[in-house]
Amino acid sequence: MLSASIEEFWQELIADIKSNKLILPGLPEVTLRVRKLLDAKGGATASKIATAISADAVLSTRLLRVVNSPLYRGANPIEDIRGAVTRLGNANVRNIVTSLAMEQIYQDRVASPEKKRLLAHNREHSMIVAALSWFIANRYTRLNAEEAMLVGLIHDIGKLPIIEYAELAPELADKAVFQRLLEVLHPRVGALMLRSWKFSPELVAAVAEHENFNHNPDTPASYTDVVIVANLLSHIGSDHPCTRLDWSTVPAFNRLKLRPEESIDAMKNARGQINEVKQLLAA
Repeated sequence: MLSASIEEFWQELIADIKSNKLILPGLPEVTLRVRKLLDAKGGATASKIATAISADAVLSTRLLRVVNSPLYRGANPIEDIRGAVTRLGNANVRNIVTSLAMEQIYQDRVASPEKKRLLAHNREHSMIVAALSWFIANRYTRLNAEEAMLVGLIHDIGKLPIIEYAELAPELADKAVFQRLLEVLHPRVGALMLRSWKFSPELVAAVAEHENFNHNPDTPASYTDVVIVANLLSHIGSDHPCTRLDWSTVPAFNRLKLRPEESIDAMKNARGQINEVKQLLAA
């Protein structure tokens, strides 16, 4: 019965999105401009990219903080945006700028106390998964660690419209029903959002599949595998249902050539580095 309710809710949600009764969150204008420059044929110059970023004082400050953090800093500190772009490279700048933009999407100053609680919890969890994704990609794969961090940060982004929509649907006052809807539908909504933001198919797939613990395509290890493992590791020490799964049966570990026990030990040993990434996202 609940599965029928979930599909009914999904169809209603899609209909209201198409009719603009519910507006999906968009990326900030400066982020769109920077991504457009970075994706331009032939590539934009560091000066043009720096000029676009400099139009936003908050973004500029955060980018300088990132480039001078222990994860990226060189022998000499970087004091200007052009230097930051040059040191980080276009691909990293794209991912970092988008990651920083997520903070604005999570903010809702007029939200109800319950909605603020849900948004804060979701953002905290996403930062943990982002930091773990960066660590796993950096240590165990040849995937881009910053891209993995971005996927971790946005893996639950589909929860935001559902939380918003729930305030308009009295039948979702039942917390058990709401939680089940949130759990089942947020990957679908997240994939919908990423397509509207024109993200790559690989990142859309990672968001769509991150709750599919049987994910096992005949392809090399991907960002989907990274975020599945990071998501599982993020729940260690809690009573989340994920902690009661037999992780040895989750293909993502094998695809990353990583045993569950090894991943837990590595995470504990690298706690300081993981916290550095998390602090960058929270600063």
